Amino acid sequence: MLYSKIKAQIDALDVNSIACERKDTLQALIDFIQLKVANKALINLNFICTHNSRRSHLSQVWAQTMAHHYTINNVFCYSGGTEATALFPIAAKTLKQTGFKIETLSNENNPVHSIKYSDNTQPIIGFSKTYDADFNPTSEFAAILTCSSADKGCPLISGAEKRIPLTYDDPKAFDNTPQQLEKYKERSLQIATELKYVFAKIRAN
Repeated sequence: MLYSKIKAQIDALDVNSIACERKDTLQALIDFIQLKVANKALINLNFICTHNSRRSHLSQVWAQTMAHHYTINNVFCYSGGTEATALFPIAAKTLKQTGFKIETLSNENNPVHSIKYSDNTQPIIGFSKTYDADFNPTSEFAAILTCSSADKGCPLISGAEKRIPLTYDDPKAFDNTPQQLEKYKERSLQIATELKYVFAKIRAN
């Protein structure tokens, strides 16, 4: 069962706010997941951005959460970058303020975090890594490009069964400004709304 604060936030998200053109973009992800469900196959989703520090992590966490919320089984969400940096602290803070329980498991330059949306599920392990790191799947996955620079910088993603550009504006543009927290929350909820739309469309067999 989802933590109550996360459940309330999901219930409040308005999928009708998504533009028709954007829904057309999201359809490729819906189709990929639905085909896997129909075939009773594992659903591996790798969300990829340049630094694996903000948008790709937010997408990974919300996708895993929505799969649980809509009882879509065998969904495994990952994230990676064209280079590894670290999960940006404000991105983690944004998730925590939404109701996720985040525990820092290590405190190196690239900390490892346990991110939970429910007491009785495996935590999401959040840390920055390249998209082809050993932690991530090597085949039979959808590569979901969450930023335009990663989309342009990765003409070929080895092992990807499907490549889906699903780009978002970078909240990093507002770092060290009075709008920082507001803009990170805005981006997180945009991603959450779109992934709610995606998983609500999936029909379990």
